[in-house]
Amino acid sequence: MENASVKKKRKKNKFMVFLLGIILFLMIGVIFVKSFYEDSLGPMEKSNPSDILVHIPPSTSTNEIANILYEKGLIKHPLIFKYEVKKKNVDSKLKAGEYNLSTGMDLNTIIENLTKGVKDLNTVRFTIPEGYELVQMADKLEKEGLVNKDRFLDLTSRKENFQDKYDFLNLLEENQSLEGFLFPSTYEVYIGSTEEEIIDKMLDGFQRIYDKNIKDKLEETDLTLNEVITLASIVEREGKVDSERPLISAVFHNRLKKGMMLQSCATVQYILGERKEVLTNEDTSIPSPYNTYINEGLPPGPIAAPGEASIIAALNPAEVDYLFFVLTGEDGSHTFTTTYEEHLRAKPKR
Repeated sequence: MENASVKKKRKKNKFMVFLLGIILFLMIGVIFVKSFYEDSLGPMEKSNPSDILVHIPPSTSTNEIANILYEKGLIKHPLIFKYEVKKKNVDSKLKAGEYNLSTGMDLNTIIENLTKGVKDLNTVRFTIPEGYELVQMADKLEKEGLVNKDRFLDLTSRKENFQDKYDFLNLLEENQSLEGFLFPSTYEVYIGSTEEEIIDKMLDGFQRIYDKNIKDKLEETDLTLNEVITLASIVEREGKVDSERPLISAVFHNRLKKGMMLQSCATVQYILGERKEVLTNEDTSIPSPYNTYINEGLPPGPIAAPGEASIIAALNPAEVDYLFFVLTGEDGSHTFTTTYEEHLRAKPKR
């Protein structure tokens, strides 16, 4: 027959097992709730998002907004939406209107849009030509009434202003500007878009080119991303005929390998801030790290925004031994040569 101490010990063990079971159950519950909560904050369609037009009528409650968003397939759980709105204390700041939201937006981005209010859904297009510098972009966009030039240039002066959104910017130097990394193309934005949103559009354009043409190729070249785009920007500014871009790229690649100065007029024009057709000896002697007449190698960064053809050419130079080229055609075409003597003979007589 068990004595009292054995019975007491057995009861204590059972209680401990029960207590451990409760603790384990609570821990699993906490992990499940945390996982459920974090998943609810994420976007509905991260890899293949689609835009959805949402109408929020005036005087719509937070509960009703949550149900509208849920029925439209924009949020995963109305309860979490209401919890986040309450946590952020923005119940009274959710605004009525027509919203163009995306299934790629996370919960907090959707809430942010609803608190900012509706933008004019009318859009406007703008075009950034290939070979444009940041200053030229700012001038053009300000004339079109899309940006404040000073704010645009301030935002694009440091990559850190956008680095949290675009991983490729982490590959650039500290405090490097976005010169060369706002992809030249035609874009459509909402009327009233901010400078940040317009810059984002152009960085999105570069991101697509980076993923498509650059990312994998970087592993096959000794050049950094900054060097690739710097070279591509020089090719862009020197080339007028697309078929010649790989040849121009080859000339600069060959010169780099031989330790020759690039002697690109385009880099001096960048220093001057003007497209001067004929450079003087004084121009090519300007003390600047961008002057490839007095410095070996590539300049510190891009001198313009290269188009896709120039970027591809910078990564895939033609297999030729040319070291020189000179403008000879009225269509902007060049004559390419291997020796300096050939180069002198190819120069048009003035």
